[in-house]
Amino acid sequence: MSTLKKGCKGEEVKALQKRLNLMADGVFGPLTEEAVKEFQKSYGLIVDGVVGNSTWRALGVVPVANKRYVDEIIVHCTATPEGEDFTVDQIRKMHLARGFSDIGYHYVIYRDGSVHVGRSEAVAGAHTTGHNTRSISVCYVGGCPARSDKAWMNKGKDTRTQAQRVTLVKLLKELRRKYPNAKIYGHRDFANKACPSFDAKKEYNDL
Repeated sequence: MSTLKKGCKGEEVKALQKRLNLMADGVFGPLTEEAVKEFQKSYGLIVDGVVGNSTWRALGVVPVANKRYVDEIIVHCTATPEGEDFTVDQIRKMHLARGFSDIGYHYVIYRDGSVHVGRSEAVAGAHTTGHNTRSISVCYVGGCPARSDKAWMNKGKDTRTQAQRVTLVKLLKELRRKYPNAKIYGHRDFANKACPSFDAKKEYNDL
């Protein structure tokens, strides 16, 4: 199971909410955070509202050990038009249509800056040929000009909102702490593509 905290969304959040006897809407909001803190306090855990391995175990969920060796964190964009929202479910459907077994990314950052879990970190992604087994993928929604540009699909554009920029830094720092040997790259460092439409390797060199 992934580490969850306020702002996360998805099926793992629903599983958490069911364990806490909450309405399982899949959104880790203030009520879920409050319930987590109350649970942590009652079990003598660190009361921080973050659901990590200790809290999952107390909830009766044995976390799956991540035995993968990770030395790369690769940043992507969804290559979708500027100003348009796309969800994990939509991206998953697109990837399934392309023959993937699931969404290829581990994390997706929406335009509002919220983080959404795709694949479990314990499972290799499907995002960068030749690097999937050794990497964690982080993808932000956007990366192309607005749909009004007739050639938008063939152009890259850094469309990150301020919220996405802030969240990317926070998430990448967390992943670097978890995988201290990992270096940050952009998809374009390994493929002839504009993705993620900015120089992630240079921008995040000091994280």
